[in-house]
Amino acid sequence: MIKTVPQHPPMTQFPVKGNNLTVGGIELTRLAARVGKTPFYAYDRQLITDRITELRRQMPDELKIHYAMKANPMPAVVQHMAALVDGFDLASAGEMKVALDTPMSAENISMAGPGKRPQELMQAVAAGVTINIESFHELETIASVSGQSGIQAQVAVRINPAFELKASGMKMGGGPKQFGIDEELLPEALTRINELNLDFKGFHIYSGSQNLKAEAIIEAQQKSIDLAIKLSDYHPAPIKKLNIGGGYGIPYFPGETPLDTRQVGDALAKAMAKFKAVNPQAEVIIELGRYLVGEAGIYVCQVLDKKISRGQIFLMVNGGLHHHLAASGNFGQVIRKNYPVAIGNKMNKPEKETVNIVGPLCTPLDILADKMDLPAAEIGDLVVIYQSGAYGYTASPHQFLSQPEAEQVLV
Repeated sequence: MIKTVPQHPPMTQFPVKGNNLTVGGIELTRLAARVGKTPFYAYDRQLITDRITELRRQMPDELKIHYAMKANPMPAVVQHMAALVDGFDLASAGEMKVALDTPMSAENISMAGPGKRPQELMQAVAAGVTINIESFHELETIASVSGQSGIQAQVAVRINPAFELKASGMKMGGGPKQFGIDEELLPEALTRINELNLDFKGFHIYSGSQNLKAEAIIEAQQKSIDLAIKLSDYHPAPIKKLNIGGGYGIPYFPGETPLDTRQVGDALAKAMAKFKAVNPQAEVIIELGRYLVGEAGIYVCQVLDKKISRGQIFLMVNGGLHHHLAASGNFGQVIRKNYPVAIGNKMNKPEKETVNIVGPLCTPLDILADKMDLPAAEIGDLVVIYQSGAYGYTASPHQFLSQPEAEQVLV
């Protein structure tokens, strides 16, 4: 008997019509015909809108919500986001180009990253976006670029705090880090910003990501705000923006439960009131990517072959780790776990079988599902990977083994 791995609770964000999953009200088989090929990513614009609308209800009224474009920089998604959020946060000049093609004002766009190239810094200065300074060398380079161009650079300081975001999927603060300037060096950095006549906007404190524990996020947000208040004696100018990062996660694996954002919002309202008493003109910003788009996207591929090997069923599909590295378990997982998976055109079929779903690549790492109970599938059926709206398409090695690339659609 084949032992199956723990199963996921039902994914309910995409309705089912007949046997078909629907995206944006379109049945999956029809959407696949419209796209014209598999594999593809599909993002549901209404789910994105609903997520942001609900989040605003749960967060303090004065809080600004920025979209971290690295989660999903598809131009159509970013255009849709421009009408829903208060700003964009970028990780490259390439993302900046996409952002500036939208109606979003440059004054509500910021750029972070530990190794910005001089040319990128020149582009950011010229565009008027806020640059999050991550080192003393970068600070001097920005000042040089600003002087050469005659354009005053808009800057904030990314802080590597002494604390970390506990229980986060990726820790980006606390201890030695490539991100930001160490907390204890902030007075020196702020003095230098003043000497160089840069337009100081405030602070960026990003401690970690993919966190499902409200208590951990609340603690990190409170510590971030306390740190910004503590630094008030050293500001070269009043704080205009305090970006306290994100970290809001989504459930991917069996046993995980959604983040209680209401609890986070209630605690943040109290912390913001304390900050606003000292800095009444400053904006407090959270920077979210995965939380806004992750659950609104699916990855769809097609069964090419079905075989039995020593008692186990294998479905060979035309997609895999080259399109969806995260779902294969090769994007940060220590022990591989299954994303939620479905047979998208057999949603209500009662017959189940335990299957392994593997891609076409010549590597045993190309796994999309390991020993999962799913409706009995045949060649031509459509395999769906849920929770695929963030860190899917652009976080994957599309050129690996020269396979065809996936498509992307917003519906």
